[in-house]
Amino acid sequence: MARYDLLITNGTLVQPHVGEMRADLAVKDGRIAALGHDLSTDDADEVLDATGRVVLPGAVDAHYHLGIYRDLALDAYEETRSSLVGGATTVLSYFRTGEHYLNRSGRYEDIFPEVLRAVAGRAFTDYGFHLAPMTTDQIGEIPRLIAEHGVTSFKYYMFYKGFNLASSSRDAKSFRMADDGQEYDLGHLFELMEGVASAAADPGRSRVSLSLHCEQSELMRLFIDRVRKNGDPQTLAAYHQGRPPLTERVAIGEAVTLAQEARCPVNLLHLSGADALDAARTARRTHPGLDVRTEVTLHHLCLDHVSLDATGAGLGAKVNPPLRTRHDNKALWAGVLDGDIDWIASDHACCMEEHKGDELWPALPGFGGTALLYPVLLSEGHHRRGLPLHRVAELVSANPARAYGLTRKGSLMVGADADIAVAELDKRQTVSADLLLSGQDHCPFEGVELRGWPVTTIVGGRVAYRDGVVVGEPSGKYIRRC
Repeated sequence: MARYDLLITNGTLVQPHVGEMRADLAVKDGRIAALGHDLSTDDADEVLDATGRVVLPGAVDAHYHLGIYRDLALDAYEETRSSLVGGATTVLSYFRTGEHYLNRSGRYEDIFPEVLRAVAGRAFTDYGFHLAPMTTDQIGEIPRLIAEHGVTSFKYYMFYKGFNLASSSRDAKSFRMADDGQEYDLGHLFELMEGVASAAADPGRSRVSLSLHCEQSELMRLFIDRVRKNGDPQTLAAYHQGRPPLTERVAIGEAVTLAQEARCPVNLLHLSGADALDAARTARRTHPGLDVRTEVTLHHLCLDHVSLDATGAGLGAKVNPPLRTRHDNKALWAGVLDGDIDWIASDHACCMEEHKGDELWPALPGFGGTALLYPVLLSEGHHRRGLPLHRVAELVSANPARAYGLTRKGSLMVGADADIAVAELDKRQTVSADLLLSGQDHCPFEGVELRGWPVTTIVGGRVAYRDGVVVGEPSGKYIRRC
């Protein structure tokens, strides 16, 4: 019997928080078993020659939306397949009750097992979930969700508070499909923070945190009304004007003030530009003892509404928060380079062209991007801006793994899960929907040439993607975090 299941030879290993090293890497039983020079190929069942390539820890795509607009089982299959293209080997998907997803309300005790059954055996990557307590009863379920399912991350959507963007008139209660007599307001948020903080106080447990979508709903109502009164143009620029940066700045201030009082660890999601990043910096400076972590997405780093509107691309790139300006792209990249951004994610949400249409407000928000995680960071971060490879691996792998309690992810050290992306740094490809192997039929990055692509993606020690082709059937596992 061979000593190793897989041996990766002659590659440059990229170790987060360490640097680069020339070494071979051996895998046994789904874990990294050995690192060394000139490990014998006779000791391995399978040998992968990585000469001239870099070996990275598999990306952890920590912001994902499986099944938000489509069948959950179908989405799990097609969209985690797309993750392999970008070198992502673990996805953490948001889920909430109410409209979209399963279009149900009730207790997670009843609903979450249904979610797990739908995804089981359908995911090409390992996977976990962040859950959003939309009702008071669901806040009370936090201890059980941690103990029984290993869910340690939760979410609050500040822009649902009292207002539904799709119609500009419906209240949050109808959107939540809940009639619990409670408002989805700052009081609900504070109770939720108290529940998360109580769980987070247990020293024997992985980090428990609350993720926040920060847009202030009352200000959104005002600015959207103004846009409509001025002719209601059907453009991404109009969407930006209806949900301007001020709404993020104010929401971040509200949320962090409450988090400080509750002592709740928080994650500020998808900062969309200079104002949001500045508000996050202010929050950290003002509350130095508070655990505040920051996320930015690929699209807020790279896309802007002016350029996309000029191409006549339509509403395919409508997303929440909206795409901003080139100035905001530049500010976010500066935040990445100076360390103010903790991790980068895709906010992947498969949304078909038919659900976008040509009317701004009814168009569903979101789009896919998981297949571009390493390609964008290698091309735009490493090659264009000089971001060291070990920092690339920290931003899309080690840091989100650490933030969300994935203790064996985000590393190439012995004992870590053998989740690996082998990338060719000088490989150039032009982005197209077909290339990304997603179920989505369009892509806002269409036509962009990126330099640096994974050529092999390994999940749990098994080659799952090689040279543009998925290998085998889904083998991803549900990851408990506690």
